[in-house]
Amino acid sequence: MKKPLTLLAATLLCVSCAPAANTTPAPPAASSQPTASTPVSLSANSGPQAPGGTIPATIGITWDQASKDQAVDVAENAMTDFARPTVEEKQWANDLSRWLTPQATADYSAVDPANIPASRVTGPATLSVDEANGFGVMAAVPTNAGTYTVQLLRTGKDAPWKVNRLTPPSS
Repeated sequence: MKKPLTLLAATLLCVSCAPAANTTPAPPAASSQPTASTPVSLSANSGPQAPGGTIPATIGITWDQASKDQAVDVAENAMTDFARPTVEEKQWANDLSRWLTPQATADYSAVDPANIPASRVTGPATLSVDEANGFGVMAAVPTNAGTYTVQLLRTGKDAPWKVNRLTPPSS
């Protein structure tokens, strides 16, 4: 009687350790997609999209002198706060963060200001304005270590300009 009991125990042990069967259903067979017999149009009566109309280049934000002046001021002020390699790290980060986008604040939070080669701004910022983009602009800011490129962004016409990136001179 011991032999059948031992055999039964061994069988149960093996069954309990065996992997379960795959119960995941097989993916459906690939079906061919029907092809359209006529061109697709999302307009009523199959007419062209916005006939005779144009989308404003800046999607509602036009460049004016005030926008340009504000962008120049932010670029110069941000670069002035950035180019201070002798300032204590916490103070440097706090001063700079007021000019930065949230992403830039995170990106620059680990920067050691002692590693920044520029220590002062040496002239006014100049903008490279893309008239088709009222949400962003590039500024060139001269420093004693060369000209930095500063990318500025805003979320709307009345929103403040924020620095997204400060790129050191390429040379």
